[in-house]
This record gives sequence, C-alpha cells and structure tokens, in this order.
Amino acid sequence: IVCSCNVLTDHDVRSAMSGTDDLPRTAHQVYGCLGCRVECGRCVATIRKIMDTAQEGCDRGCGSRLSLSATHVAIQPDQAVATL
Repeated sequence: IVCSCNVLTDHDVRSAMSGTDDLPRTAHQVYGCLGCRVECGRCVATIRKIMDTAQEGCDRGCGSRLSLSATHVAIQPDQAVATL
C-alpha cells in the first residue's frame, strides 16, 4: 500500500501510468486517473518516485528522453515502498 487514505498500491500507480495515451505528469493527475484525490499528502513523494521509475522504464524501452522530474530514484517492482 502506497497510499493508506485511498488504499492505492504501487501497481495501481503503474497502471495509471500505462493505462492512458495522455501520460499523467503529476501525482495529482495520477490520483485523478484512479478516481480519487490527495487526502493527507504523505504518499505524494512516493507516488512521484514510482512515476519517475515507470518513466525511466519507458525511456529505455522507447528511446524517449522526456523526464518527469530532475530526481530519479530506482525502485524495483518487488521492493516495498513506505513513507510512514
């Protein structure tokens, strides 16, 4: 669980990143794609990291160098991520 308020998992975030032609650019847009909104905000940084990692995977796969942010943190798909 990445977001306890909305019960969102890292898989949910990755799905929001790949389930649309119009790639979400912010954590708030990811929430919107998932039909919810930011509650306490403690998970926004973690969601941002997952977004960056997903974009890096796309960059390697499609050759695009579009970056979502200046900071990139490698998170493995099976790695637990928590910011509590």
